[in-house]
Amino acid sequence: MKEIIISILPYLVLISHVILAFLFVAVIFRRSWGGVVVNFVGRSSLALSVLVTLGLVLGSLFYSEVVGYEACVLCWWQRVLLYPQLLLFIVAWWKKDAGIFVYTVGLTAIASVIALYQSYANWGGASLLPCTAEGGACSKVYVMEFGYITIPAMALTAILYLLLITWINRIYRKNENSNA
Repeated sequence: MKEIIISILPYLVLISHVILAFLFVAVIFRRSWGGVVVNFVGRSSLALSVLVTLGLVLGSLFYSEVVGYEACVLCWWQRVLLYPQLLLFIVAWWKKDAGIFVYTVGLTAIASVIALYQSYANWGGASLLPCTAEGGACSKVYVMEFGYITIPAMALTAILYLLLITWINRIYRKNENSNA
């Protein structure tokens, strides 16, 4: 079962990249055809954020606890910044409080810088920080599919979703306030 999940995850990430690009284009064309998409995502932003953060938490725990890949310091910092957001989004969804995005965007932005740096290093860029993990886990590339999908790239994908959902939520709330 573990091998099946390991082989399917990169394909799901690839599909999610297509959806992410579509959502970004929908935001650009929100005054025409993209408005329907922006309104849907805006209305569903809390539920979508719960799903994204739940997937992020389960994915990272799967790779470290089930598969046994050692998490490096950068992975841990991302976890520190992103794991609490699952609880924050669940409570906000329950209370229907879309104002939570004001508080989570900073955590997500910092995590995005870390994930982008880690992805850059995994894709062959020069690492500026020494790895402190036993056995040099920072330099190990456990997953490399389609020439660019690594574990840090998977994390970056989820982070970009959270940032895009935050942006769409802001657009949606602004439109709702101007129409009221």
